[in-house]
Amino acid sequence: MQTTKPLGLSFLLAISLNVAAAQTDSTAQLPLQPYKATYTAYKWGDDVGEANIELSELGNQQYSLIYTSKVSKFFLSDKRSEHSIFTIDDNTVVPSEYYYNRSGTGPDKELKVTFSHHGDGKISVENGDTFEWNGEFDNQIYRIDLAKRLAQGETSLDYNFVNYRGELRHYGVQVVDEEVLSLPYGKIETVKVKLIRESKTRETFAWFAPSLNYTLVRLQQFKEGDEQGDIKLRSFEMQ
Repeated sequence: MQTTKPLGLSFLLAISLNVAAAQTDSTAQLPLQPYKATYTAYKWGDDVGEANIELSELGNQQYSLIYTSKVSKFFLSDKRSEHSIFTIDDNTVVPSEYYYNRSGTGPDKELKVTFSHHGDGKISVENGDTFEWNGEFDNQIYRIDLAKRLAQGETSLDYNFVNYRGELRHYGVQVVDEEVLSLPYGKIETVKVKLIRESKTRETFAWFAPSLNYTLVRLQQFKEGDEQGDIKLRSFEMQ
């Protein structure tokens, strides 16, 4: 009989978005086609909720990236959102504002991070620390850069970012395989990557689909060998 554990799934997608893009001088264009993706969330094989990612254009090279999720299992629940506002300057993602909100079982959490690019530049965490800005991005817009770099055939990547706790972090991304997945969305060819972090207790794998501009289509996380959760693409729509 399985015992009830905290919803590690509750922040699965957030962990996938826990990286922010290192700047690149490549001339390849960023694949910024607005879209909306919906995912089914699983825990121990059960459908426990859903997550959504939506990229939209605000105008004048400014964009919005929104992630929302709502999951529940037994008496545990988790609802959260992340909202990034950024611009594209000379083919580079430039973060502007980042908002995070979480509610449900356990303590609620809110966070706002502002990126200033004037002078030496700085990162300001509301009611928290201030850091020098050295190209770090927020907790989720790395995927814009990652799509471009995967399309170029890169297999080993490094990212620096401010996570959803307002902390500076560094992770690596390593391509480990190419797989054809059967998802609620349908069968699709993917590139599988592993998130490389200092902690050895957690493993996170993500799958991106070349046919969908390298959009995230699956995310799976383990802690000490135990699966915390799995999300799989259910629908995808270009805007």
